[in-house]
Amino acid sequence: MPITYSTYEAKAKFSQLLRQVREGMTVQVSYHGEPVAEIRPLKKARGGTEARIAELMARGEIQPARDPDAPIKVGKPSRGALARFLADRNE
Repeated sequence: MPITYSTYEAKAKFSQLLRQVREGMTVQVSYHGEPVAEIRPLKKARGGTEARIAELMARGEIQPARDPDAPIKVGKPSRGALARFLADRNE
């Protein structure tokens, strides 16, 4: 069962909260009695960066560069691109 702190307590005792998380505990933060966030230890990556890259390539999420020495090409700015990007994020 996770330890629960109010937002006020979490702010006031943040160092203590992080110490508990480093020890492997999960901590919830509540706002007006309702849980709104959970802070837990990060899972350690297995095998390091190379293994993670290999896993992402196997799933097709990333691809190796065709020519690693080629310069990166930047296209022309597109009018309204930021608005479209933000709208896509909120869907």
